[in-house]
Amino acid sequence: MEIPLSSPDITQAEIEAVTAVLRTRHLSLGPKLGEFEKAFAAYIGRRYAVAVNSGTSALHLSLLALGIGPGDEVITTPFSFIATTNVILMVGARPVFVDIDPVTYNLNADAIAEKITDKTKALIPVEVFGNPAGVDEVYDLAQRHNLLGVEDSCEALGSEINGRRIGTFGAVSTFAFYPNKQMTTGEGGVILTDDQKLAQLCASLRNQGRDVGAGWLAHARLGYNYRISDINCVIGMEQLKRLDQMIAKRSRAAQWYKELLADEQRLILPAEPVGCKISWFVYVARLQDEFTQAQRDKLLNLLGAKGIGCSNYFTPIHLQPFITERLGTKAGDFPLTEKISQRTVALPFFNNLTRDQVETVCNTVKSSLNKL
Repeated sequence: MEIPLSSPDITQAEIEAVTAVLRTRHLSLGPKLGEFEKAFAAYIGRRYAVAVNSGTSALHLSLLALGIGPGDEVITTPFSFIATTNVILMVGARPVFVDIDPVTYNLNADAIAEKITDKTKALIPVEVFGNPAGVDEVYDLAQRHNLLGVEDSCEALGSEINGRRIGTFGAVSTFAFYPNKQMTTGEGGVILTDDQKLAQLCASLRNQGRDVGAGWLAHARLGYNYRISDINCVIGMEQLKRLDQMIAKRSRAAQWYKELLADEQRLILPAEPVGCKISWFVYVARLQDEFTQAQRDKLLNLLGAKGIGCSNYFTPIHLQPFITERLGTKAGDFPLTEKISQRTVALPFFNNLTRDQVETVCNTVKSSLNKL
């Protein structure tokens, strides 16, 4: 039995919503865009939302709108999807990495201060795998040092810390809706802020630099085609209606893994920190320190051969070839990130994962560990 690493949760409601849009003349920049933005902003608890075609685009426009550019430094994590660093380079700024906390895998707030210089303009923390632990400390530090906070919440939709919803901390926050996320629009992302002028600027930048209400051939500034279609927006609206239910399904699947792997001493399982609610983007276990990266890779191969979808999460950004070339980073620079990334094992995880599937995965993991 093959069990995929991820799978979107699409129902008849999404299909019918898309069909309804296709029967109109508004396939892009139509009424569904504003409806989706309003609904999503209300769910998170912010005043304004600007929907775009990806989480990467959301991060890129956020930095541009905040005026971050050449000569600026932006502190971020080396343990994330590459987009977090790419967008800093795309605006001409310089990424400055800080090593991660060995338990939460998030930025270590205690190590940030020593990396702040007179060129530091912003912090971009990431709630890795949906875990919000420590993000409040990062934003407290940003305020103390008068730095901009850009919240990369692309993995943490629905997570909370001390009762406060993720996506409400930074000057801007961003989410992504790729099919492996807690909810999907097919492709898509969104920028959230409480600043009306910032939201209007982002809306202009996503639409070739047109100001809101301006003519189609009137361009106030350099912009981009980062628009999201009404087709994507209605998928998102239907998904948003079920989001709390879908997050509950993911929490249930995480609990099954915790229960069925509780006696497996060769693995370190993810845990929900005190005061935190994790929305569970992925389920990533980690081999104990005595195992090597080669053994981890062998485990992934053994699982794959049995039809179990799996992957490593993440390859350190500072060791990506083009990053080492541009920034001069090297192995050993961020030892905790490297140590953890060498041992991560992402297991099948999606809304409609069944207990039988989780049992199959766990049994296969245990038998495969015996072969290392």
